[in-house]
Amino acid sequence: MGERAGAFWMRLAGLAGLTLLAACGRGEQQTNEPAVQPTTGATRTAAAPVESPTLTAIKRRGRLNCGVNQGLVGFAYTDNRGEWRGFDVDFCRGLAAAIFGDPDAVRFVPLTAENRFQALADGRIDVLWRNTSWTMERDTSGQLAFAGVNYYDGQGFLVRRSLDLNSASELNGARVCVQAGSTSALNAEDYFRSRGIDYRAVVLPTEEAARQAYSRETCDAFTADVSALAAARTTLADPQQHVVLSDVISKEPLGPVTRRGDEQWTAVVRWTLNAIILAEELGVTQANVEDRAENAHEPQVRRLLGAEGDFGPRLGLSKAWAADAIEGVGNYGEIFERNLGSQSPLDLARGLNAQWNARPGGLIYGLPVR
Repeated sequence: MGERAGAFWMRLAGLAGLTLLAACGRGEQQTNEPAVQPTTGATRTAAAPVESPTLTAIKRRGRLNCGVNQGLVGFAYTDNRGEWRGFDVDFCRGLAAAIFGDPDAVRFVPLTAENRFQALADGRIDVLWRNTSWTMERDTSGQLAFAGVNYYDGQGFLVRRSLDLNSASELNGARVCVQAGSTSALNAEDYFRSRGIDYRAVVLPTEEAARQAYSRETCDAFTADVSALAAARTTLADPQQHVVLSDVISKEPLGPVTRRGDEQWTAVVRWTLNAIILAEELGVTQANVEDRAENAHEPQVRRLLGAEGDFGPRLGLSKAWAADAIEGVGNYGEIFERNLGSQSPLDLARGLNAQWNARPGGLIYGLPVR
């Protein structure tokens, strides 16, 4: 009796399974929907690039309008022949090369800290590459779009050696020169207020004016980004009589800014910056870029230099956009060394601006091109 009952229930379960399969089959026929096939790399098609009004205007004009500092040694300044030089200037040239294949297809527009954002909003410039800190207030203003970070800095203090100071906390009662319209004034206020230190801010309209006021001893200290203080020190009559204190009171991620609302143009700026950073990591230099573009076997290098994929056209640029930028100005390390590092009067260490995989490592990290 038990064996017959077991066999019966097994037959019944089998019939139920067949019925269920048949029902599923009928349901598929009734919906009449085609089966979804998995997408492979071979069948995936690239979406057409979104048109960028800014890039279209730049190409029609025949040059890039790039906003830079009025004069900051190492970052943006004119040499004895009136030629623009500097770290930010080279990134402007690299962007022009990515667009036109010509690093000289750019007009530099010198701007103060106070008028830089208005110049961008008014369309006087296409991109602001003027040692500008990426902050939440600026990022959420609805007007600005930050495309990345090309230099990690922090705020410090420049003082005379004769004051014999070891720390900014000893500046009680001091007159401190600071530039108007910058985050430096706000950071200084936070620093001294949080420590209960009395000080008097001497606010000047430009960085140059603040530097000159310090040199005339109108103030006891000058506060700005450490890189700006290092630049200011080189312009003083006797640089050895001045010292940048060890205190770093803020984080200042500096990078290019575009107008909000043209995401495709922001992407062009972002990926040109990342291509220049990534080139250093992959060993692509201004001298070898042409050879690497023709003969490299590494997939990462081939994608970067346009030998594989259509990454440039997705931005509205040529396939060789990154190769053109690198050929025009070099990779990140080359730009750093000649403007800020050992090949420059500033002789700044890479520090936080070393590549992420260097020893010791820094914060500079190129996003993957793939």
